[in-house]
Formats: sequence, structure tokens, C-alpha cells
Amino acid sequence: MLEIHDLHASVNGADILKGIDLRVGAGETHAIMGPNGSGKSTLALVLAGHPAYTVTRGSVTFDGRDLLGLAPEERARAGLFLSFQHPIEIPGLRLDHFLRAGYNEVRKSRDEDEIDVLKFDRLIRAKVKETGMDAALTKRSVNDGFSGGEKKRNELLQMTVLEPKLRILDEVDSGLDVDSLRSVADGINRLATPESATLIVTHYQRILSYVVPDAVHILIDGRIVRSGDKHLAAEIESRGYDWVTEAAQPAPPSVAPTAGQS
Repeated sequence: MLEIHDLHASVNGADILKGIDLRVGAGETHAIMGPNGSGKSTLALVLAGHPAYTVTRGSVTFDGRDLLGLAPEERARAGLFLSFQHPIEIPGLRLDHFLRAGYNEVRKSRDEDEIDVLKFDRLIRAKVKETGMDAALTKRSVNDGFSGGEKKRNELLQMTVLEPKLRILDEVDSGLDVDSLRSVADGINRLATPESATLIVTHYQRILSYVVPDAVHILIDGRIVRSGDKHLAAEIESRGYDWVTEAAQPAPPSVAPTAGQS
């Protein structure tokens, strides 16, 4: 579903991604872990098409299409969804109106008729029950005055309504207490299908106790330096990132002995 080859990207002239290679198949869940400043969020934003980031080399294919050749809104219509680490507030725009606009844009891209207000109201009420979100929040401005947990449940509601093919979750566990984390994780697991995929970007192993990944990749200084299964995340939790960083350092060049040395 997602194939990344030799991806390099920069922001404000600074190189951030320095050769990412990654393949995520349909039905799979992959986790990207790494210390602060390693390029995890940059990778998520580049895939979503954030204009501040410049791809300088490499290719990305999504569902058989050249992802880098698509505008951000075209990527969304094609089924790519990015859940933000810090979802923004949009005062004056009701959440249900926002969701209906997005839902109808996706329908139009599939040559399907738009859904009217009454039908969408019935749909969103059913989706709200699935996510365990307070239905009253859908009548308020997007994320305006929402708690951290409510904002993350809103992201989950958006995914439930839009049913994207690829969910990129950037620090979805950030700011959540244990109960909220478990609730959000349950929602992510419910959304998993054999035709869709999930890419979780996280610092910590804790969400991976609830959303078990098929593969874990460690990103250090803009490169994936190690990949493994769920046990790799547990090892990072217990040992930190220093041992991976040290193992990823190139060996010093060998020095030929000078005359007289043995």
C-alpha cells in the first residue's frame, strides 16, 4: 500500500530525512519510534504534503499512485489521513459541518452523490456511539475548548467517518491518561481492516501494548537504523535509544600501520 524509497526531505534548508526506506502493506500496522529530533513527525508531515517541507530525493507510492505528485487535498481524497500530535482549534466552524464537508469531498472523488444534512446527522450519531465521544461536542466548534482526550477522540471520530486507507497517527498517545489511551487504542483497533493500514509515530512503547504492531522501526537522525517486531519497542522502553544510536554509528576507518609498527 505504501512504499517509500530513499526519501530525503528538508525544511528551511536543513536536511531532516536522509534516506528513508519503508514498505507498509495492506492490513498491517507499523510503528515509527525515535528520540526527539529524529525526523518522525517530519516523515508524517511529508507524507501528508505539508508545504513547509521540501522533498529533495526519493519516491513515495501510495496505493499504486505517485504520492509526491499529489496535492495535500488529493492525498486526503485518495485515503491518506494524518492524526495530529496537537490538533488545532477552529473557532466558528462546527465539528459536524466540518466532517460533512470532508465526507462529501471524499464521496465526490469517488463519483458518488453528496449526502444531505439529515442523512449525515444520522450517520454521525452512529459513528459517535462507536467512538464513545460525547455527542454534544459535534455541535461545538472544532476542538474549541476540548480537553486533550476529547481532541484525540475527535481525531478518532474523523477516521471513523472518513474511513481512510492509510492512517498516520502522529503521537496519538500524547497527553492521554491511561483510560483515554485505552479508549483511543480500542478505536484504532476497531478501524483496522485487511484493506487498510496504520502507521503509528510515537516516542513510547505504551500505546503499542494496546495496538500491537506488525513491525517497529527506529528512526535516528533521519534514517531508519533498525527494524523488528513488537519486542523491539519493549527493548527501547527498557534500554532507551542510546544503544541503537551507538550501534548505528559508522565504524571508524581502519588505519594502516606505519613503518616500524607491527
